[in-house]
Amino acid sequence: MRNVRMICTEPGLVSIPIESAVFCENCETVSSSTTRRCGMCGSEQIVELAALITHPWDPGPTPAAALAA
Repeated sequence: MRNVRMICTEPGLVSIPIESAVFCENCETVSSSTTRRCGMCGSEQIVELAALITHPWDPGPTPAAALAA
């Protein structure tokens, strides 16, 4: 599989870049795909996971900044 990197010695644990991660509604798997098809079953019923994450995570103000305000 392209763009998949083992991040731990635990079998089955992989990292998929969010830019190519898709969820297939047909086979209910997350796979890496640069096309409009599921990387596992070839279905076109996919949701691009990057589209669900529109903004970077914002942890809010740090405690020191919150006290000074």
